[in-house]
Amino acid sequence: MAAVREQLPQGRYGRSADERADRKLKIIGAVLGVVVLGVIGWIGYDYVGGQSLSAQVIKFKVVSDTSVEVHLEVRKGKDAKGTCTLRAQQTSGDDVGRADFKFDEPVEQVDKVVTITTTSRATAADLVGCQSD
Repeated sequence: MAAVREQLPQGRYGRSADERADRKLKIIGAVLGVVVLGVIGWIGYDYVGGQSLSAQVIKFKVVSDTSVEVHLEVRKGKDAKGTCTLRAQQTSGDDVGRADFKFDEPVEQVDKVVTITTTSRATAADLVGCQSD
């Protein structure tokens, strides 16, 4: 009895359809992987590089029933300008006053004491947030 071949002789007829499909899938996967890594890198760089300022409340002092003094420190780029919003709260957590502090000085750190006018006696003051102009 003669031996029956079930496969074509190797190398005689070129690549099979499965090998071509595998190669295409590998190329498509590599391209998509590079694109995804690029997008993740770009988002990370934009997030880290886009934060041109940061601020914090150093301390606050309740001066009277109608005002609170807040020592605010802002770190920023030398030419950055922006606004920080501060708030004063009662013990219950209700807001009793808000103040916006604009900064445009050509320095990298701004230390200011901001007075918040309140509607009743405050027990706490904090930074709501800052935005670049």
